[in-house]
Amino acid sequence: MQPDTFSTLFPLFNAASPETVEWLLSVATEHEYPADRAVLMEDAWGNAVYFIESGWVKVRRHAGEGFLTLAVLGQGDFFGEMAILDESPRSTDVVALTSVKLLSISAQRFIQTLFKDPQLHHRMLQLMVQRLRMTNFRFQLRNQPPAVKLANTLAVLNEAYGKPSGDGSEILYIPFKDLADVTDITEDEASKIMAKLAEKGWLRVESDRQVVTLINLKQLNHLAGRL
Repeated sequence: MQPDTFSTLFPLFNAASPETVEWLLSVATEHEYPADRAVLMEDAWGNAVYFIESGWVKVRRHAGEGFLTLAVLGQGDFFGEMAILDESPRSTDVVALTSVKLLSISAQRFIQTLFKDPQLHHRMLQLMVQRLRMTNFRFQLRNQPPAVKLANTLAVLNEAYGKPSGDGSEILYIPFKDLADVTDITEDEASKIMAKLAEKGWLRVESDRQVVTLINLKQLNHLAGRL
């Protein structure tokens, strides 16, 4: 991958110096995983930072005898950055939702780079604060109706990963169980709300392509309370 392509694909490196980007690419390791494969086990957190070149993953934790999905991440995003600074045991793992390509950079080399490039260090802090704000915002929505919470989830996914299509914006068709977990509603609620939104013509589900096309973003944002 060329340095300019790398910087364009990953917003984290927009402010990094060309020398930093070139060096990181020289030490990065490429990985490819099929859908449903665990890409990072709970005992591997803290070893490296991972960057999503293509595809989608979910971060999940153990909940009773099953799992609870905490986040869904797509192309251009990254994970593992907090664990390199925190040596406490982890009970979460990362699983591929689709076939996925990743780049990894060892914890030691990434930390060294942060110290050498203050612009990259500052950009990393900005993105981590953004994630914290999103977590706080989700907490503020806990008492909102399920449809409002789901509309917010769709809006957030679109802002981060949406790709323009002929009649709207495309995001991943996320399994209802994972979508419900991230939204903090039940799987049955997620299924019924998505069906209702499709009936209204606000979105279209194409399960064969693993795509949801958000057709009426204005109405979705209005339902989410973002307008």
